[in-house]
Amino acid sequence: MITQQNTRLRYKERVRKDFQKNFSLYLLMLPVILFYLYFHYKPMYGLIMAFQNYNVRTGILGSQLVGLKNFVRFFADPYFKRNIVNTINISLANIVFGFPAPLILALLINELQKKWFVKTVQTISYMPHFISLVVICSMVRNFLQPDGLINAFLSGGKATESMLNNAGLFVPIYVLSDIWQEVGFGSIIYIAALSGIDVELYEAAKIDGAGRIRQTWNITLPCLMPTVIVLLILRLGNVLTVGYEKIILLTNPFNAETSEVLSYYIYQKGILSADYGLATAAGLFNSFINCFFVIAANKISRGVSGLSLW
Repeated sequence: MITQQNTRLRYKERVRKDFQKNFSLYLLMLPVILFYLYFHYKPMYGLIMAFQNYNVRTGILGSQLVGLKNFVRFFADPYFKRNIVNTINISLANIVFGFPAPLILALLINELQKKWFVKTVQTISYMPHFISLVVICSMVRNFLQPDGLINAFLSGGKATESMLNNAGLFVPIYVLSDIWQEVGFGSIIYIAALSGIDVELYEAAKIDGAGRIRQTWNITLPCLMPTVIVLLILRLGNVLTVGYEKIILLTNPFNAETSEVLSYYIYQKGILSADYGLATAAGLFNSFINCFFVIAANKISRGVSGLSLW
């Protein structure tokens, strides 16, 4: 008992001294803590709506509890399976093709010798990230019109309808436009990680006769692996999160079969239909699955490579 008390006192003393020493840093951290508390943790109180027949007039405290009725309605919805399948298809395609793209671009930029050319490539590749999503989707729509630049080029000027009207092409269009918009900005973290690799490793490899490809395979990629694994785990945590904004801007009655995803369903039920209980239940299901994927990916990564988030 005495030992526990002494340990507790020593811990409190360490915390007090650390707080006094780094008071300015704690003060800088305070707005961030308040932001997450107010905008991320406080709204979690609203999850109660998933178990209520929510009424706007009476609010959360006055709405009737219905148990799991909203979840039953969600799973029984005729569009449930289609929305889940479409979400997984787009997410997996984004992971398979979109996740390696910034890494590949960073490796290619790292091989460039002329600084002016490096800056030019970086600037051009970063620019789409800072363009409004509405503008990006408008450009995609215009390019894919029958007389649009891309559609006309691919069809030899013989296209009769927009490529967006083809449900089978929606996933490639979504993924490729996403890569175009984010590949440059996503490569920043890899370029920063590349700058931290010890140059002596490359010099030793050159002495041993290793070429550029062998150096990349045996030095660059292993050194980048911790960064890659962390980003991949975080990416898997959003496997069911496909933003509804881009879906709204690109979907139409012709491609709805492959374009409507879970987040778009939540938007329809919550905003358009004002069915807040059902929308909250769908959102809670989405968060639960994403949390499961993060934990599973972290555990698998720790078991296979010894690298993990926690």
